[in-house]
Amino acid sequence: MNKDVFQRLQSGEVIPYSDPAHHQIAEAASRTNNLLINLNATTNPDSVRKQWSNISGNMLDVTSTIKPPVFVNIGLFTRIGKNVCIDHSCSLLDMGTITIEDDVLIGPKVNIVTEEHPVKPSERRALGAKPVIIKRNATIGAGATILPGITVGENAVVTAGSVVTKDVSANTVVAGIPAKVIEEIN
Repeated sequence: MNKDVFQRLQSGEVIPYSDPAHHQIAEAASRTNNLLINLNATTNPDSVRKQWSNISGNMLDVTSTIKPPVFVNIGLFTRIGKNVCIDHSCSLLDMGTITIEDDVLIGPKVNIVTEEHPVKPSERRALGAKPVIIKRNATIGAGATILPGITVGENAVVTAGSVVTKDVSANTVVAGIPAKVIEEIN
């Protein structure tokens, strides 16, 4: 069986732009961009929920909120739990999968990125992906960036403007660029 480009990315393969299946990425992103027009044109929670289900293929739980505008490149690989709040102007690049567990708070202008390019210049015209997991009851402050392959632990706090380059342990507060532990939560 041939894997589609997203299955290949999620299994750890780096996909060069010259790959014959690379066009699937642009096609999926175009589909999502068209659907985002409707989501970002409403503030009605029921309409946002309906539009999100069109994008992601999953209904957003009635206890969860996405405040438009929101930006997502594919959407099919983002899972949002119950009692989650995603504030205005967040960007979710989800080709590597984003999992947001229950009771998570995400501030405005947060970037969650699962995609990356190789560092070596000769290999840079390619795309890789690693999953991001935001565990239960975590809080991500305004303008924070979560990079590919990161797990933010249960009850953790990522302060505003932080750039998370390493996993965040449960029950800690991290801050800075790169984010470092500044406090343990009892």
